[in-house]
Amino acid sequence: QAAQPVRVRAALLDRLVNQVGEVSIARARLDIEFGQIRSSTRDLGDNLERLRAQVRDIELQADAQLAARAQAARDDGRDFDPLEFDRFTRFQELTRMMAESVNDLALVQTTLTRALQASDDNLSRQARLTRDLQRDLLRTRMVEFDSISERLYRTVRQAGKDSGKAVKLDIVGGTIEVDRGVLDRMAGTFDHLLRNAVAHGLEDARERVAAGKEPMGTVTLSVRHEGSEVVITVADDGAGLDDAAIAERARALGLIAADARPGREQIHELIFRAGFSSMRQATAMAGRGVGLDVVRNDTRALGGRVDVVSVPGRGSTFTLVLPLTTAVTQVVLLRVGAHVYAVPSSLVDLVVRLKPQDAAAAAQRRSYGDGDDELACYWFGALTADSGATSEPVGRSVPLVLVRSAAQRLALLVDEVLGNQEVVVKNLGPQLSRVPGLAGISLLPDGAVVLIYNPVGLAAVHGAQAARLMDEARGVGARAAATLPELPDDLVAVPANTVLVVDDSITVRRVTQRFLSRNGYNVMLAKDGLDALEQLQGSLPDVVLTDIEMPRMDGFDLTRNIRADERTRHLPVIMITSRIADKHRNYAEELGVDHYLGKPYSEDELLALINRYMREAARA
Repeated sequence: QAAQPVRVRAALLDRLVNQVGEVSIARARLDIEFGQIRSSTRDLGDNLERLRAQVRDIELQADAQLAARAQAARDDGRDFDPLEFDRFTRFQELTRMMAESVNDLALVQTTLTRALQASDDNLSRQARLTRDLQRDLLRTRMVEFDSISERLYRTVRQAGKDSGKAVKLDIVGGTIEVDRGVLDRMAGTFDHLLRNAVAHGLEDARERVAAGKEPMGTVTLSVRHEGSEVVITVADDGAGLDDAAIAERARALGLIAADARPGREQIHELIFRAGFSSMRQATAMAGRGVGLDVVRNDTRALGGRVDVVSVPGRGSTFTLVLPLTTAVTQVVLLRVGAHVYAVPSSLVDLVVRLKPQDAAAAAQRRSYGDGDDELACYWFGALTADSGATSEPVGRSVPLVLVRSAAQRLALLVDEVLGNQEVVVKNLGPQLSRVPGLAGISLLPDGAVVLIYNPVGLAAVHGAQAARLMDEARGVGARAAATLPELPDDLVAVPANTVLVVDDSITVRRVTQRFLSRNGYNVMLAKDGLDALEQLQGSLPDVVLTDIEMPRMDGFDLTRNIRADERTRHLPVIMITSRIADKHRNYAEELGVDHYLGKPYSEDELLALINRYMREAARA
């Protein structure tokens, strides 16, 4: 009785999977918010340590005053000895009250830390339960491949009868489970590949016997798992693809030049062109290439790829690599300017880092050499019509992503590779389902919407437009990349419009960071002058905002060190302080401070100053 199956409506099951996906997204968002609370708790602990040290200094000063007063009393001889009677001033009482308050705060912080640790453990358990629930729900969507075997056998029998050929179908790995949605959407594709294999891949009995083969042809469909993907191959033992006939037909259709001598891979790629067929007359069963563009489009729509291998006289093999499930998938997040896009991990071959000069040359040629292969190279932003080139400063290296889909390969230049992540794929809906290259849509843990693209599909449709965008931007971008100075090995490039804020008050740092970030600036933070100098050793901002009075190194010493260093001498320094006397202002100007701003200051005035100095630096 426990093994009895239960009938569940497919729509209800899909809704449950979507709901558990929403739970996963909400939990990931909680993880981010929890991380922010944990960071704030650490900052609270740091502030408590600093406050405890300051209260301890005040207590020492108060005790020194008490000792001096006791010595004076002993010298006078008219008052009680300190060993006989303790006297406390109001100042000493306040210091002890402050110490008690600090200890109370430390107790609250310790309790909060323990509560956060317990909540973190509970969140981890909840995440594990959510993953198990999601995995089990996805397993309920799985069906054995053999569930469509009767349909496939019937297709092969009918194709053999119509073509007058003896053929048998062998299905290997039919017990492998595949997502029901994947199987339903690809069933027509399997039918088409099997009909092509029977009608145009296999020879008739007389030709097979003459070639030393069995009179009955064999088509083998095999299914296997590879990680988070399912690999389905359709192989026949026929004559293989006629490369000469395909090339001749392609010349007749103007797909290749009359004097071109394409390689075998390029010839095999032609059969996936829309409407292409090596047959002169197309019928319902004729033309081995007819409809293979639909096979590729259906496979790409699921985030998969299709490959073909043909050996003359021995047959052809079509390999379809499909995601195990369309509900959850692994993607690689790529940042292009201010936008983040996702590419299915199964399509990403390799990520390499190029020197800026090599990246500029690849973008100019629109090609990248990978071994013996010459791959088309595009700026990802050009394929999505965002921009023709990056607007960020070129660092020591530029990420290049090699993408493969079927027999096609592509090289993509991006600003940053953010890493691999598992996402819940959302339904595109009828409006977006037919957009070329768009494989899905998802939500990131921070709530941002990310589009999942197949870049090869994008290049096939929008490659010419992307090339025009890159050509338009090349005049400016190539000159800028060529004139950029070489960065030292220990210097890391930072994003454009970066401001370094130096202040010993964590409140001031956070408020300034939020204000500048809200206005589109990237912000680096330093707690004093020494910390700022350490950060300047590794990266250079565009503008420095600094206070005067700070521990370890004040703003005057920081400015003196910045102006003494050849690498940082050009940095604009804006000093923001409550010391507005002419003495302080004149000394700051002598040290080379670009602008002296007194507190309270106008935010609009600060923004105008930052914009002015950044424009001057850009012109310089």
